Amino acid sequence: MIEILSRTALASVQDLGRLDAFRWGVGLSGAMDPLALACGNILVGNEDGAAGVEMQVFPFALRFTADTLFALTGADCAAKLNDAPLLPWSRCTAKAGDVVTLGYPQAGRWRGARAYLCVAGGIDVPEVLGSRSTQLRGTIGGHEGRMLREGDQLPVGVKPGSEGRALATVVELGLVPPGLALPLDIDGCPAVRVLPAAEYERFTSSSLEAFWREPFRITPQSDRYGFRLAGPNLDPIAPMELRSHGIVPGVIQVPHSGQPIVQMCEGQPSGGYPKIGTVIEADLWRLGQMPIGTHFRFLRTDWDGALEALDERQRWLTETRRIVGLATSWSAGR
Repeated sequence: MIEILSRTALASVQDLGRLDAFRWGVGLSGAMDPLALACGNILVGNEDGAAGVEMQVFPFALRFTADTLFALTGADCAAKLNDAPLLPWSRCTAKAGDVVTLGYPQAGRWRGARAYLCVAGGIDVPEVLGSRSTQLRGTIGGHEGRMLREGDQLPVGVKPGSEGRALATVVELGLVPPGLALPLDIDGCPAVRVLPAAEYERFTSSSLEAFWREPFRITPQSDRYGFRLAGPNLDPIAPMELRSHGIVPGVIQVPHSGQPIVQMCEGQPSGGYPKIGTVIEADLWRLGQMPIGTHFRFLRTDWDGALEALDERQRWLTETRRIVGLATSWSAGR
């Protein structure tokens, strides 16, 4: 079991989301940074989509009630195991009673906004509609369909084949964060790639030029549902009234204010605002890790570019899995 020691809000159980639930009007949910979650699971030998704990308000603390192999990925929060510093993006073993604490995200070459705890066997809460992710809007999944509270106890699953294996034989191992391994910026400004969307041509030419040229800022009115941005006004050629229709995470909607909203992982599955573009799936993790106040740019791409970006991400994950597998096999054979 894992015991939550913090009163800090906005920590939740997440996996890779409800990929097949859109047909019922249920949003995706899942980790804001699915790449960090997948890497944490690779480090501890889980399937990529095993459930972990997403933390986004710090400091944060938890206690292990049994010996556990765990990994911390995402934002570097100067984590400690009891009083010993932990490397970011690394795996480690904890004994029963050990406490992990996370401080505030550290500034550096790459700074994230969310940290992830993955444990061997995954967080073993019940599946709801094919996922263990917490969805606040429907109060389903995760731990009682809500954010975690002080005193909550999270069960840990048993990883097949791990029964009786001594945790002491597992070599501590770290990874280079994908923010450093797969950088993307424009003149030093963080960037995400975007495909033009259905109503793109119905915005003024000056708005379209500004959309690609000027940075946008993530405002404090941003959360897991959507990122509200501040930047140049995006004006339609003529007023647009649309019926509500299906949308997915990454869609950039433009309400009457002219300031765009990017749908994030817990965004609603339908909406009626005009769509100027869509952040490609391969880059949503970049946006999900940007702290409030970050200025970033939109980088235009096409369908082939979006597919190549997905392939690049998958190649990096495959290589990461290979390296971790080699290290794990070596430690098991010592």
